[in-house]
Amino acid sequence: MNPIVTVQDAVTAFADFMEPTDAELNAIEREMPVILADVELLDAHIVTLDRTPTEVDERRIRRARRRALAARVALVNRTAGTSLPGGAA
Repeated sequence: MNPIVTVQDAVTAFADFMEPTDAELNAIEREMPVILADVELLDAHIVTLDRTPTEVDERRIRRARRRALAARVALVNRTAGTSLPGGAA
């Protein structure tokens, strides 16, 4: 049996524009602490899906939520300092 491939898939399967640019890769790298913190928070919530959260689970979720918030604040502070033109107002 031969697989059927559409013409569009065959034309764009290996197109250069499909690869991320250096700027996109740098943006992902800058956001990686936020992504990892969000994954940790999601993991903490997933553990408690099928049971009542214990005190340790609640502590883990609170800690993960604080890390995620701190990572977001750090990202905003880093990007705000670099993207705003001019001096302090």
